[in-house]
Amino acid sequence: MTLNTPESSADSPMSRPAVFIAAGLLAIGTLYIADLVGSRMAALFLVGGGFGVTLYHASFGFTAAWRRFLVNGRGRGMRAQMVLLGATAIVFYPALDTGFLLDRAVNGFVAPVGFSVIAGAFLFGIGMQLGGGCGSGTLFTVGGGNTRMVVTLFFFVVGSVAGALHVGWWLDLGHLGAVSYVKRLGWEIALPAALAVFAGLAWLSHAYERRRHGSILTRDLGRKPPLRRLVQGPWPDGWGVAALVILAVLTLYLAGRPWGITSAFTIWGGKGLDALGIAVEPITSWGAVQGSIFFHTTSVMDFGIVLGALLAAGLAGKFAPVWRIAPRPLLAAIVGGLLLGYGARLAFGCNIGAFYSGIASGSLHGWLWLVSALAGNAVGVRLRPWFRLEVERA
Repeated sequence: MTLNTPESSADSPMSRPAVFIAAGLLAIGTLYIADLVGSRMAALFLVGGGFGVTLYHASFGFTAAWRRFLVNGRGRGMRAQMVLLGATAIVFYPALDTGFLLDRAVNGFVAPVGFSVIAGAFLFGIGMQLGGGCGSGTLFTVGGGNTRMVVTLFFFVVGSVAGALHVGWWLDLGHLGAVSYVKRLGWEIALPAALAVFAGLAWLSHAYERRRHGSILTRDLGRKPPLRRLVQGPWPDGWGVAALVILAVLTLYLAGRPWGITSAFTIWGGKGLDALGIAVEPITSWGAVQGSIFFHTTSVMDFGIVLGALLAAGLAGKFAPVWRIAPRPLLAAIVGGLLLGYGARLAFGCNIGAFYSGIASGSLHGWLWLVSALAGNAVGVRLRPWFRLEVERA
């Protein structure tokens, strides 16, 4: 038995100011970056815009999907993530094993496996539920007009700076070093094994949901012509997964490494301190802090994500910021943002850089991140009611 969850398919009037501002800034930014840095960085800026549109129109988040699974046993979002990982790995594993994607030299995100990842991902998981988003989720909801997430993003940056200062201490507690099972086993063995794990986890979530509810919950997106749906959303999960895989492969080819989010936040915090005349090691010694922010790939792509989400929200007619935030949700945004930033630095990334791109790189730390972050999400879900944050119940 399959149940459909209805989603409003009525078209809202397009928010023309949001569309014009987003499109204008994307165009101006592309020309400026191309002139200042080069065409490849300009292309990455537009790829970031594509990520923003995709994440918004497909509602492809991690925080809400994990909360629905933990609270209600509904695993549609979890299964979509497994499909995303599998499709990405099919391209990434052979390329990263050989070191080349077509004619471009590429490297993956492979980080040390140790206590810093366990602690960082756990704290990040709590922050996801209190802050209201993950790394990618924070950016695309900010672009979509969520004012509470602006607070989360600010303290995400603050927490990232603190985490960068402390990560050395956490590493001293012990780690196994960086482990790439793609490099150790070869992609011919690593890829089938990983695909089997992805399929197994998807099957388990499907079986668990059916056993708990007797049915599988799907999305009813209503009837809308394909072109109008493409422009205004909402997108089916398949569209979102396909677009994210294409954009991730473009990122690997253009940047020479996978998609990341949160290293930019540390750079932004370092630049803010530098502007105030505060020299904080080791952050101010980073070359990206000293140079133009537009030479930093992750920052440029993050700017693109925000503008892409703004464009998508405007096209969908849903850009309508609410400026009043109740005290407890505001406190949750502050605490959640700090935990997100601090945890991301300890764990060498967020749900994108450590989980998605980490596992897509064949890094063992990505799997450790997943387990620890899920545990943190379970704690965060229990804390949400105190902060007057909704917990969706079946």
